Amino acid sequence: MNRLTTSQGEFDLARFPEHPRDPFRAWDAADEYLLRHLEGAEGGEAVRPSGTVVVLGDRWGALSTALSACRPVQITDSYLARQATLANLARNGAAPDSVDTRSARDTPPERVDLLLVRVPKSLAFLEDQLHRLAPAVHAGTVVIGTGMVKEIHTSTLKLFERIIGPTRTSLAVKKARLIFSTPDPALPRTPSPWPYRYRLPDDVGVVSGRTVTNHAGIFCAERLDIGTRFFLKHLPVRTGPDRVVDLGCGNGVVGTAAALANPDATVTFVDESYQAVASAEATFRDNAGPDARAAFLVGDAMADVPPGGVDLVLSNPPFHSHQAVTDATARNMFHGARAALRPGGELWVVGNRHLGYHTQLRRIFGNCVTVAGDPKFVVLRAVRR
Repeated sequence: MNRLTTSQGEFDLARFPEHPRDPFRAWDAADEYLLRHLEGAEGGEAVRPSGTVVVLGDRWGALSTALSACRPVQITDSYLARQATLANLARNGAAPDSVDTRSARDTPPERVDLLLVRVPKSLAFLEDQLHRLAPAVHAGTVVIGTGMVKEIHTSTLKLFERIIGPTRTSLAVKKARLIFSTPDPALPRTPSPWPYRYRLPDDVGVVSGRTVTNHAGIFCAERLDIGTRFFLKHLPVRTGPDRVVDLGCGNGVVGTAAALANPDATVTFVDESYQAVASAEATFRDNAGPDARAAFLVGDAMADVPPGGVDLVLSNPPFHSHQAVTDATARNMFHGARAALRPGGELWVVGNRHLGYHTQLRRIFGNCVTVAGDPKFVVLRAVRR
C-alpha cells in the first residue's frame, strides 16, 4: 500500500488483489498529472468537477477515489479495477456508493459534463468506449485524457479528433502527458465498429473454420494469437462429463474447442474482463450445439469457482498488467486452479518458453510435464495430487 498526496487530499491506495510483495503502486505519474491539472496546479485554470463526471479506464481506482466527493461514474472493463476501487474507497473512509462503478458493458450516462480518460493499452477499447460515450457529450463537456508518453500515439489523438473533436496535447511531465479534446456536436455520430468477427484457420483442430466474436479490448481481438493457435493443436482428448474451466478465456475459443471435442463436458468461462466474457459467450453460443452446457463468470481468476470439483483447467495466462511485465497474475491463476481441481484433475497451460512457468507449476503442484513445445511456446500439464 502507498499514499497518494494530491491537492484533493491524501489517499492510501492499493491494487487488487492486494499482496504485500506487489512492487507496483495503484497509480502513476499520469494519474497525478491529471489530478494536479484539475486543481490548477499546472499553471492553468482549475477545472471544478460539476454535473456528471465520468472516469473512463481508471486502472486501480486512484482517480475515482481522489474524486469521490464529486460522485463520479467509473467505467472500466476490469473486474479487478472495480474491486480495487471499492477497497480503496473503504480504505479512505468513503462510502461505496460515492462512485457509481459500471462495466464497459453497462449503459453509459445519458449526459456527461466532465469526461476523464485514462488512456488504455488497447486502442480498440478506447475507440469503442468513445463511440459509446459520444452521444452523451455536449458542446460544454470538458474532455481530458491522461497517459504515459509511451501510451499516447498519433493514432490515439486521431481517435479523439474523429469521435470527440479538435484535440491537442500538453507538455510532458514525469513522462506523462495530458490530452485536451473539444467536443464538436457537428461530428457525425457513427456506431462503434465492434464487436469484430473472424473465421479461424483450418489447422486448429475441432474449431477449424469456426467464427469467433471479439469485443473491443480483448487480447488479439483481430486475429488468433499464435500462443492460442499452438495450444489448440495440443489440447487434451477427453470424454465423459468433465467439468472444464477456460481460465482467462478471452474470446472463448479454447473453452469452445473443449466443448466441441467433448459434448458431455460442462465448460465454465472465466475472465476478469467483462468484454472477454461477453466475447466468450457469443463465440460459444454461435458454435456449440443447443444442448451444450456452459457458464460465464467475470471474476478474480478462480476465486468464485467452488474448490475441489473441477476436472480440467485450460489457460493461456497473461504476463502483463497494463504496461508492466509481471508473473503475479499467472501465479494467482495457478494457485486458484490447484484449489479448484479435484484430486487427479489437470491444469494445462500454454506460455512463452522464456517465462519458465514449469518452475512455478512444480512449486505449486509438485509436478509438471511438457506436453508439446516449439522454439517459442510450451504446453505444460500439472496434476492435482
